[in-house]
Amino acid sequence: MTAYKIQPDALRISTIVARAADEKQASDVIVLDVGEILAITDLFVVASANNKRQVRTISDAITDAVRKETGRSPLSSEGVAEQQWILIDYGSVVVHIFDDETRRFYEIERLYRDAPLVNWRLDG
Repeated sequence: MTAYKIQPDALRISTIVARAADEKQASDVIVLDVGEILAITDLFVVASANNKRQVRTISDAITDAVRKETGRSPLSSEGVAEQQWILIDYGSVVVHIFDDETRRFYEIERLYRDAPLVNWRLDG
């Protein structure tokens, strides 16, 4: 358990994001609580895709789901044209969608290995 409390809005968005990615067959979907490590955001959602087309499909599904359920659009996004690593910024939640090879190369979980995992499969 962390010393600070994750904002309910961040938990809600991360759950919507993780579920949308999972519904589009993303692999290794995780939510990392990086709030005590990074000052810029509370949670990272990380997911992998088998190919570039699936990276884009997952990204589109995430932005559609968040917009539909919360009315929010991303503050910014990067990597959409390349479709190897798309980053979607919702402020308190930053989404990373990698193709498999790029995720293995950057090893984001290793970089943030001290960050606790959040169980996005549970409600509340």
